Amino acid sequence: MSPARAPRSRRTRPSRTALVVTGALVGALALSACGDEGDKSSGGGSNFVAGKDSIDTVPKADRKPAPKLDGKTLQDEDFDSTTLKGKVVVVNVWGSWCPPCRAEAPTFAKVSKELKDKDVEFLGIDARDPQKGQAIEFEKDAGIEYPSLYDPDGKLMLRFPKGSLNPQAIPSTIVIDKDGKIAARSLAALSEKKLRKMIDPLMAEK
Repeated sequence: MSPARAPRSRRTRPSRTALVVTGALVGALALSACGDEGDKSSGGGSNFVAGKDSIDTVPKADRKPAPKLDGKTLQDEDFDSTTLKGKVVVVNVWGSWCPPCRAEAPTFAKVSKELKDKDVEFLGIDARDPQKGQAIEFEKDAGIEYPSLYDPDGKLMLRFPKGSLNPQAIPSTIVIDKDGKIAARSLAALSEKKLRKMIDPLMAEK
């Protein structure tokens, strides 16, 4: 009598739920990746112009409305971005854990103060910081005085419509025109020259 064969081991396939969870985690990691360069694609076939200097822009006729950005700031105050309509708004997505964010922060502090009386407002989105304390110290060290919405889960970034110049990395900078529409984006840390290059044309628009 031949010896009994051992049962074949079954190769287990990952469940559909596991695949979905894995995909979500990969997407979250990509979204929160901190580096000098981000993914330059806008998604959705937006009519944007990709600049060689890491700045993407949209012709005025093709711009999409910016989403409402509201919630609590790092100082636990209520904030609503719709109150800024009629002004050029610079939205900077940052995290205190992000080296490129630390590098560009003093520039944002400087330019925001110089343009405060010229109908240009700055707004920060503090993303992926589990505690407020470190983020508050980050702003203090950089000299930042404009408000930053506290967004530890990164949900505010997802409010930007698909096919627009939406933030896809940290840091990201979005500039919104006087009509409340998304006009320019950078997915890299900015020098003062590049930051002003994003803002100046919108200040001149009628």
